[in-house]
Amino acid sequence: MLDLIQHLPWYQIAELAVALLIGGIITGFLAGLLGIGGGAVSVPVLYELFRLANVDESIIMRVCVATSLAIIIPTAINSVRSHNRHGAVVMDVIRRLGPWVVAGAVLGVFIASRAPSSFLKAVFAISCIFIASRLAFGKSEPKPDAALPPAPWNLVAGFGIGLISTLIGIGGGAYVTAYMKFLGWPIHQAVGTAAGFGPIIAIPATIGYMVEGWNVAALPPLSAGYVSLLGFLVLGPVSVLAAPLGARLAHRLSRRTLEVTFMSFLLFVAARFMVSLVWGV
Repeated sequence: MLDLIQHLPWYQIAELAVALLIGGIITGFLAGLLGIGGGAVSVPVLYELFRLANVDESIIMRVCVATSLAIIIPTAINSVRSHNRHGAVVMDVIRRLGPWVVAGAVLGVFIASRAPSSFLKAVFAISCIFIASRLAFGKSEPKPDAALPPAPWNLVAGFGIGLISTLIGIGGGAYVTAYMKFLGWPIHQAVGTAAGFGPIIAIPATIGYMVEGWNVAALPPLSAGYVSLLGFLVLGPVSVLAAPLGARLAHRLSRRTLEVTFMSFLLFVAARFMVSLVWGV
């Protein structure tokens, strides 16, 4: 039987739930404003909350990443349904990359469950810088004959996307979008197809993190392995409810303003984790 009630008294569990509620509002608002799946927002939000709750430093990043992936599952499913209704999901890309993405995700869980938090922080910071640079400099024109390259390249791309996404707790959307734009697909098809990889990455990764962390000591209260059920049940639904507020503001801003805002946020998060790596705070 899963021991959901760990060693904290109920009043401390309630305090953590309130903190997650506030974090969910922030996560949803920023996710709606910036048009992202939420992983790039929820991981740093969860990190600050669990740090304040004195979660052990040796496991804190695993808990943040695992919980973020669990939160992505329902969000990504709703997102891909919406994009599919508009005919923006290229199923051939999902079929051909999907198996390699899952394989990369499984390896990512294996590595993350054994790697120190410093490694995961560094990977997350580098990924934020990469995505920000793609927004700043990654310009490409759509091609009418856009197609996937031969199988070996799809293996490398899919495996890499699944691996890195599982290490940093995102649904892979930023990397799939960048890959498809590089190959010449229009942005709407790239974004719509990228949404389809969210469940493909998040479901096996979440299960893997639950199994890997099942008997780990010093987990936060109400956890299933490395997945914080409090984080999933509180931050997830609240972020979904708060997202339309950010989206409403986003439609009043120019595309370039949103890009600059997202780039600034990513660079801030990267700097935050770099400070934690260097000074341990």
